[in-house]
Amino acid sequence: MCNAIRRMVTLASIREAMVRIRESIVVTPFLHSEKFSRLTGNTIFLKLENHQITGSFKERGALNKILGLTEDERRRGVISASAGNHAQAVAYHSTKRGIKSQICMPVMTPLVKVTATRDYGAEVVLIGANYEEACEDALRRCKEQSLTFIHPFDDDAIIDGQGTLGIEMLEQHDDLDVVLIPVGGGGLIGGVSSAVKEMNPKIQVIGVQSSKIASMKAALERNQPVTLPPSKTIAEGIAVRTAGTHTFPLVRKYVDEVVTVDEEEIASAIFLLLEKEKTLVEGAGAVTMAAVLNNKIPHRGKKIGILVSAGNIDVSLLSLIIKRGLVKDGRLVRLRIHLPDHPGALEKLAAVIAKQKANIVETLHDRTYYGVVLGDSVIDITMETRGTGHILELTTALEGAGYAFERVL
Repeated sequence: MCNAIRRMVTLASIREAMVRIRESIVVTPFLHSEKFSRLTGNTIFLKLENHQITGSFKERGALNKILGLTEDERRRGVISASAGNHAQAVAYHSTKRGIKSQICMPVMTPLVKVTATRDYGAEVVLIGANYEEACEDALRRCKEQSLTFIHPFDDDAIIDGQGTLGIEMLEQHDDLDVVLIPVGGGGLIGGVSSAVKEMNPKIQVIGVQSSKIASMKAALERNQPVTLPPSKTIAEGIAVRTAGTHTFPLVRKYVDEVVTVDEEEIASAIFLLLEKEKTLVEGAGAVTMAAVLNNKIPHRGKKIGILVSAGNIDVSLLSLIIKRGLVKDGRLVRLRIHLPDHPGALEKLAAVIAKQKANIVETLHDRTYYGVVLGDSVIDITMETRGTGHILELTTALEGAGYAFERVL
């Protein structure tokens, strides 16, 4: 019950999973993106798994596993460990079938994922600093309570379910040159690469991980799974410290390359997907686009399928990413400006800013901190601007008016 029965993942077993889950899984859009095609010099297609009911691809594997349970296993219930998306998938599809589910989640799991998992009917246990610690507790509870453990990635039934994405992608676009897949423990890329390569070995399969915790890349370099130290990343959905023992051989056999992206690149991809494609994506779902946008793959003129795997992002994190994206793009700036402390000084400064048509959105006026001398004050002003050129015009005007300032955002 607490250990997955080992068998082989094959194209045939993935096709069987496809038939099994088809009625309960959304066939998600696989859309051409004109904007990202122009940006990258390739023909880009976005496979939008964030359109699944629970917001991620995880439903495919979880449902395939659940549908294979015996009547006795259904009666006793299931347990899993997850940073969020697998948790929601298990909770949703278990509850729909009258099966009790218990999910162990790391304490720092985003609230949006914890709340959604509870809303889908699971008993949530917040425990551990990371996925590995949560999983250890889930396995203990599994044995104590005689439950069936549904592994997030290292189970052949899970891998088969995720592999249905590979079949679906080629059914929608059979002329792809490259597919990019996010990588955590390897269940998704193990299944998708098995399907894609068996259907068309000429298609290049590239995995993408966060550079903060690239366990599959490390496993490939050392030819065996290794355990990396804990690390925090905004791509928490793929923050797995050890590649799976079931998934690693599939990745080694079928995947052409695994590349990494850093935190700023992931955040920028989230921002651009939201602004240019009106697509809400979490960190783990944005790593593939981040790889293309930041030239982690050298392709030009190719048809590239990008898997947008999930969209369950915490709104507070999203707000921060949007703000940083605007700053990086030159559409938001904060200046710390020194001015004399007398009536009319602020009005005069505001007139200079207004003449440059910058929009003030926030101010903080201070006479005490920032090393202000007596008789002077400092004001932090956050402004909406039209880009880096507009910021240069604004700062030139402030210098011409005799203001000392520094950029703080």
